[in-house]
Amino acid sequence: MYLSEYKTFDKMTAPHISPDTTFRALVTEQNEDGSFSSAVRIKKIAELPPHDLLIRVKYSGLNYKDALSASGHKGITRRYPHTPGIDAAGIVVESGGSEFSTGQEVIVTGYDLGMNTDGGFAGYIRVPASWAVKKPENLSLKECMIIGTSGFTAASAIYEFINHGILPADGKILVTGASGAVGSMAVAMLAKAGYQVIASSGKPAYAEKLREIGATEIIGRDAIDDKSGKGLLPPRWIAALDTVGGNTLSTVLLSTAERGLVANCGMIASNKLEVPVFPFILRAVRLIGIASAETPMKRRLEIWNLISQHLKPDNPEKFSKTITLDEVPAELSRMLNSSQSGKTIVALD
Repeated sequence: MYLSEYKTFDKMTAPHISPDTTFRALVTEQNEDGSFSSAVRIKKIAELPPHDLLIRVKYSGLNYKDALSASGHKGITRRYPHTPGIDAAGIVVESGGSEFSTGQEVIVTGYDLGMNTDGGFAGYIRVPASWAVKKPENLSLKECMIIGTSGFTAASAIYEFINHGILPADGKILVTGASGAVGSMAVAMLAKAGYQVIASSGKPAYAEKLREIGATEIIGRDAIDDKSGKGLLPPRWIAALDTVGGNTLSTVLLSTAERGLVANCGMIASNKLEVPVFPFILRAVRLIGIASAETPMKRRLEIWNLISQHLKPDNPEKFSKTITLDEVPAELSRMLNSSQSGKTIVALD
């Protein structure tokens, strides 16, 4: 789909880099028994797809989609061998157009990167120029990857809260799955913007970390898993970012105050939603979905500007860790087993 949408890269019009230049990349392959495994391999520039922007990757970041891609999930990645990594930040090496210049710092998050286009767990990527964003002011390349798709998703929800007129004085905001990458970034960003944040997590050991990054109240999973069958529950928050889905999302909606807003971006618990219509017709509660990968560029730039100017957490590295490319397979495995918390950054140098 993506190859047909963008012009083919013309090597004759770009600064020269040898097609035989090699780099390290994580490659996921299907084994003879049908299983999938990932290992670091040596690749050549010539093996990258024929797009118009060649980027030397400095940092990438781990996301749940990467773990699914590396496990052979055909709903994420159709063709193998493949290099996962839906986020990348680095320096332009070649540009087939006028949008970017050699040496410019850029980031790529979403679109088809790391799904069916070789992704950021590699020394180089080649992508359409229309996927790239100039590095925002007030952010380093590493900070951009700490934020990455997970932080961009959290900021997309906050963007909706702001556009719907929900202010810090209007009430508390709930974040479910708060120990995960999206959730923890949402907690930090909301706190930075002045909101009171209720953080829900099923990992009690992470509670102190959530307070450190800005949560004013910590609750467990059971506190938002109502099975009473009631059509409404007492209002507890004016807005919520839900990453869990299922009955958690139902409980969140039933507990949202009048004219509140609930944003959903996940389905860890379930992809089904059963909820009475009462929150919508009696309290005018609004439910919106957050799908960040295909965010139009105009809105994408507005959200990155919001992040860099108003939502950037103080010292983002305090809730992230940095690993090498060789450590990525084990970390992706931990992510699939729900034993990984916060944001993990991959340093490619």
